Amino acid sequence: MNTNTDTAQCQKCGTKFSGEFCATCGNPKTLKRIDGRYVLSEIESVLNFDKGIFYTIKELIVRPGKTVHKFINTDRSGLVKPLSFVIICSFLYTIAQQFLRFEDKYVSAGGLGDSSVGVIFEWILKNYGYTNILMSVFIAGWIKLFFKKYRYNFFEIVILLCFVMGIGMLYYTAFGLLEVITNINVLKTGAVLSFIYTAWAIGQFFNHKKALSYIKGLVAYVLGMISFYTLAMLLGLAIDLVAKR
Repeated sequence: MNTNTDTAQCQKCGTKFSGEFCATCGNPKTLKRIDGRYVLSEIESVLNFDKGIFYTIKELIVRPGKTVHKFINTDRSGLVKPLSFVIICSFLYTIAQQFLRFEDKYVSAGGLGDSSVGVIFEWILKNYGYTNILMSVFIAGWIKLFFKKYRYNFFEIVILLCFVMGIGMLYYTAFGLLEVITNINVLKTGAVLSFIYTAWAIGQFFNHKKALSYIKGLVAYVLGMISFYTLAMLLGLAIDLVAKR
């Protein structure tokens, strides 16, 4: 069946065509059929080193603060979208952890039994993509407080954290793989490097010339994590308390 559309009227907005593209919404006059070549082109667009996931990773590792600063202020065409990036990175971590069964020591639901706290922490372990987005809200609040003299709003800080936390997940993934391959406990080293990277990225984003920026970035990150897990625990305890009544 031919799925191509070639009409005198845009099927998206109803505007009459005067060329190959709609003057109102930019929709093409003729839609190419989705086939194997189309799927390959979509995969290439994601993996493209110039404007794709590999390019995004490279830039965020080499110059994280400057890269996100450019994304927010001047050019948003070169990087993978921040929410997509943190979910992709977290998904890669989750797949690697589930298949290779390395222990990340990041958070553990062990010893909590069937309590609501245990259920919540187990959900956190299995849903790092969503967890990182939720956690970024708490971390962003602390960063906004510590760097209140800067003009960035809350949502722009969340965007920064999506990129930074995505790279953090890749650190955990890489060192988890290395631990499985070498049978040497190196995941803790990965965790330390991830925290150092986070402080460096946040500090570079705000003011790379001041050492205090890096310290405040690290403290804000840690306080945000503590706030998130504390609220998760309190929520679980509250649910158990209500259930017992």
